[in-house]
Amino acid sequence: MQYKKIRSLALLLVLFASATSLMAQTTDCYWQQHVDYTMDVSIDVKSFQYSGTQKLVYTNNSPDTLNRIYYHLFFNAFQPGSEMDIRLQNITDPDSRMMTANQTSRIAALNESEMGYLHPVSLKQDGQTVSFLEEETVLVVDLVNPIPPGGKTTLDMDFKGQVPLQVRRAGRNSSEGVALSMSQWYPKLAEYDFEGWHADPYIAREFHGVWGDFDVKLTLDKKYVVGGSGYLQNPQEIGHGYETPGTKVKKQKGKTMTWHFKAPMVHDFMWAADPDYLHDTLQVENGPTLHFLYKNNPEIIENWKKLQPKTAEMMQFFSKNIGSYPYKQYSVIQGGDGGMEYAMSTLITGERKFGSLVGVTAHEMAHSWFQHILATNESKHEWMDEGFTTFISSLCMNEIMDENKDNPFENSYRGYYNLATSGKEQPQTTHADRYDLNFAYGQAAYSKGAVFLAQLGYIIGQDKLMETIQKYYEDFKFKHPVPNDIKRTAEKVSGMELDWYLTDWTQTTNTIDYGIKEVVADGEKTKVTLERIGSMPMPIDILVVYADGSQETLYAPLRMMRGEKENPYPSLKRTTLEDWPWAFPTYSFSLDKPKANIKAVVIDPSQLMADINAQNNIWQAQ
Repeated sequence: MQYKKIRSLALLLVLFASATSLMAQTTDCYWQQHVDYTMDVSIDVKSFQYSGTQKLVYTNNSPDTLNRIYYHLFFNAFQPGSEMDIRLQNITDPDSRMMTANQTSRIAALNESEMGYLHPVSLKQDGQTVSFLEEETVLVVDLVNPIPPGGKTTLDMDFKGQVPLQVRRAGRNSSEGVALSMSQWYPKLAEYDFEGWHADPYIAREFHGVWGDFDVKLTLDKKYVVGGSGYLQNPQEIGHGYETPGTKVKKQKGKTMTWHFKAPMVHDFMWAADPDYLHDTLQVENGPTLHFLYKNNPEIIENWKKLQPKTAEMMQFFSKNIGSYPYKQYSVIQGGDGGMEYAMSTLITGERKFGSLVGVTAHEMAHSWFQHILATNESKHEWMDEGFTTFISSLCMNEIMDENKDNPFENSYRGYYNLATSGKEQPQTTHADRYDLNFAYGQAAYSKGAVFLAQLGYIIGQDKLMETIQKYYEDFKFKHPVPNDIKRTAEKVSGMELDWYLTDWTQTTNTIDYGIKEVVADGEKTKVTLERIGSMPMPIDILVVYADGSQETLYAPLRMMRGEKENPYPSLKRTTLEDWPWAFPTYSFSLDKPKANIKAVVIDPSQLMADINAQNNIWQAQ
């Protein structure tokens, strides 16, 4: 899709009048680790405790010899006194979902039977016992045999866990009555890449994982219906709507049932289960099968039925505008505490108005591309994950819900302006756990991250932006791209130099503020002087409206771009001016008409340049 021009120029004037150094990943030297999981787990749905075995085959594709490895043990965060609990108690604006009615930590209030835990019982490397140390949510393992470059090792673990009372993302007995939301539930190998190990403690948010294949068997009460990542391998033993229509189901004997899933080439595995789940499927034309699992609650069934064709539209939209969805299935599952993306699936809360249900599904499904296929390190570059997802899901909602917004990203721009003028902004290079405020994190990741792409469209042109997104996906799918990769992709597509954009927007809190300093008569001509007030450079689009109703645009390229975008308003004459070197605080040009003939001069009629002060962007004749 070539998305619509953001708004008509005439409408803009009415509105204005009324309002009066990051490393690159290269294909030549790029490498990434690989891990295959085989897990067999039994779950007691009464005690919410589980035990299992895990066989992990790890391939070291790095140029380094590894003497130590790390696992994540996420459920250990849900214990009184954990780092997550202490952080929750000390941050100024804690997540309300994690607080009691008395504004105290819900984690701190968990008793022994309600808290979460995940503990290795034994661990062997290639048959030899290895030593390990639990450091809350991180397991430190000293290997018996170092893994050389190109080498493989097999790690066999017995582990046990307890599902915490639902506090954040994962857990049991959610506020909507979902029994089990099983995300971040298993010992998960930490990622090792060109920067080294990423064994971050689980304090607040965001993840990073190793690509691999999952083979998972889950044994639990036969009354429960399960959905999640992966393809069910034994549907004729399971039933519950998974079986092939018209064939007989031969269910397993006894009170429990084993569900066998395989998920190829993913970096996480989630599942959810409830005895009252309804299960619907929908086949997307030339696409995957969609699975919907939701509570048998009369108050939500109608909305969940209406959601299904909309979800098919989303899948087609994203596949067309980013790139083809590579799996044969996607599951939308009621659970969790809001909305959270996982491999081939999502957990979302389901007791919502229809528009909200569609919106959260669109956002989480878009994460299948911007995180579960383009797997950035969310802890360090969360804006590439949340921001890019917000950008593309905003476009999607504008189309499939017939919102017809002139600027589909208006909420993202509004959020960014609130952040930039708050005095609380931190650079987007801040680690996700290190933001002083949840507000600052949210606006930097979601709003400012989305504006990064929307504003990139202003800089290089909308068609070049969409071409950049598609090339970025094609070049970096099933890899771990970093910020420099999206910048370099945009440079290759546009032919422009864009290092200044990545640097100022993501590594500083510099702001954009351009203004019209003066419009003065100059004989039979008119001299217009613009000024750069903010520190961040930008190219400038200028609209001139004349007294007779005619219009034209002018374009002042930024010199350090070393290039020019195509005319975004082909129906209007455009004059390309001389480059504006950033160091010059003012910039002047002449119009070949007297001042009396000029009705208005407007900087950036599209409003896609994130200028923090729009009031000085328009001059109108008195």
